[in-house]
Amino acid sequence: MFHCIGPKSWTGRQHPESGNTPPRVTSVKSITRRSAMRALVGLTASALLLGSPVQALAEPSASKETLDKLGDAESQLASVQAKLDEIAAHYQQLAKAQDETLSQIEQTQAEIESKQAEIESKQAELKAKRAVLSERVSASYKTRGNDALALLLSSASFEDLISNAYYLDAMNQRDHDAIAEVQKIERELDREKSELEGKKSELEDLRDKQAQQLAAAQADQAQVQTVLDSASAEVKDLMAQRDAEIMAAAQAEAEKKRLDALAHANVTPPPAPTGGAGQGVDGLSGAQSRVLNSCNSTPCPGASLCAAWVSNVFQNAGLGSVSGNANDMYSRWCTSSNKDSLKVGMIVAVSTYTKTTAGRTYGHVGIYVGNNQIMESIGYIHLNDLNSWIAYYGDTVTPRWGWANGIDLSTRG
Repeated sequence: MFHCIGPKSWTGRQHPESGNTPPRVTSVKSITRRSAMRALVGLTASALLLGSPVQALAEPSASKETLDKLGDAESQLASVQAKLDEIAAHYQQLAKAQDETLSQIEQTQAEIESKQAEIESKQAELKAKRAVLSERVSASYKTRGNDALALLLSSASFEDLISNAYYLDAMNQRDHDAIAEVQKIERELDREKSELEGKKSELEDLRDKQAQQLAAAQADQAQVQTVLDSASAEVKDLMAQRDAEIMAAAQAEAEKKRLDALAHANVTPPPAPTGGAGQGVDGLSGAQSRVLNSCNSTPCPGASLCAAWVSNVFQNAGLGSVSGNANDMYSRWCTSSNKDSLKVGMIVAVSTYTKTTAGRTYGHVGIYVGNNQIMESIGYIHLNDLNSWIAYYGDTVTPRWGWANGIDLSTRG
C-alpha cells in the first residue's frame, strides 16, 4: 500500500503554494456540525412557511438518550484525535532525528573522501621519493661506489675527509628520514580514515534503528486511525439520528429542498495545471528520457498517493517499481541535499512536514524533471518550481534527493 500524506487526508486539488492548510481528519466533526446547522436553518424556514412560531425551535426535539450518546461519542472522537496528534508529533521528532543522522552521514562521507585524497597524495609523494632513492642506489651500484670513493679520495686533508664522509652520511640519512616522515603521515591518515569509516558505520546503524522506530510509530498511527474512523462513523450516525429527530416535524417538501441545496454545495476544484511538456532538457541518457516521458504520461493514481505515482512512473519507464511510502523513499534513497548533484530522474522527498497530520507521518515525494522543476502527484499531476517545493515542504526536515532503488539513470541507455 502506498501513501504520500496518509490514506485519510484531504482530497481537494489544492495548490501547494497557495498557503491554505488542507483540512484535518477531525473535519468530519466540523462538517457534520455545519450540516446540522444548515438543517436547523432549513427547519426554521419550514416552520415559517407553515406559520409555526420560530420559538418552537428553542427546545430540540431529539431525545435525551440520543444527545447523551452523541456527547460521549464526540468526547471519544476528540480523545482519539488528540492521541493521533500526539503520535504524529512523536513521529515528527523521530523524523528530525533521522534527518540529523543523514546529515552527519553525508558530512562523514565527505570527510572520508577528503582523507582518501590526502592519502593518495602522500602515496604519490612516497613513491616519488622512493624512486629518487632507488635511482641513487642503482647508480651507486653501477659505479660500484666510485663516486663516493672519489669524493673521499679527493679530500685535501684529514679534516676535509671527515667533512666529506659526514656529508655522504647526512645525505643518505636525509633520504631515509624523508621517506620515514611520509610513511608516518600515511599511517596517520589511514588511522583517521579508519576512524571515520567506523563513525559512518555507527551512524548507519543509528539510521536503521531510527527507521525501525519510525515504522513502529507508523503502525501506532494506523491503529489509532482505525479507532478514529470508527469513532467518526459513530459520531456521524448519532448526529444523523439527532437531526432526523429534530427534523421529523418539518414539511417534506422543505426538507427535500434543503437536501437538494446540500447536494449542490460542493465546491468545484480548480483545473489541473498542464503537464509541462517541452522542458528543453538536453543531453539526457536514454533512461532519463524514458522517466521524463513517463512523468508526462502517467496519470494521478488518486489523492494522497504521491509515492504510488512515483512508483508507477518508474514502472512505466521500464525500470521496475519503487516500494514504500514517501518517507521510506526518503530514508532509503535520498542521500544528498546538494543542488549541484540533482539530476533529471532523481526522486525528491521529505519524510515529514507540518501542513497536515498525515503529512507529518508520511511526508511527500516527487520527481526532478530538469530546469529547476519537480513533477508530483497532489490529487492531480502538478509541475512545481524546485525552490517553491523546498520552501513549502522543507519546514521540518531537509529536502533530499537521490536515485530510486540506487540506479544511476544518467549512466543507463
